[in-house]
Amino acid sequence: MNILVIDDKKSVRDAISHSLVSLGHSVNTAVNGLDGFEKAQQMPYHLYIIDHLMPLMNGVVLSKNLKQKPFCAKTPILFMTTQEIDSVKRLPEFTLFSSIISKPLNETAFISTVESLTTTVNDESLPKIAL
Repeated sequence: MNILVIDDKKSVRDAISHSLVSLGHSVNTAVNGLDGFEKAQQMPYHLYIIDHLMPLMNGVVLSKNLKQKPFCAKTPILFMTTQEIDSVKRLPEFTLFSSIISKPLNETAFISTVESLTTTVNDESLPKIAL
């Protein structure tokens, strides 16, 4: 699976990438929401893993922007936050997220969540991006 990890902390990007690559996934990373939005338009992904609080474009705005693009409207979003999960669930944009996970990440819960979000996605379901 092609997965795009968007987080402003290099240590988080590296740890997530390592876990996902060890499971056989192909991983690209972005350093903030704007970088992630640009990379998402360059190739299709099976999953977006998005941090909540980032500079230039936060995770909520990024998720809204991605869901407005036809080529990624159906791509699952795993939303990561250091905030209370209940406060994220109260956001009007809550329905954009396929799943929410707390940071710091519990690796077992993280991997389980990624696996559940990617089991129904395959290459045939990926939209084609017109270049």
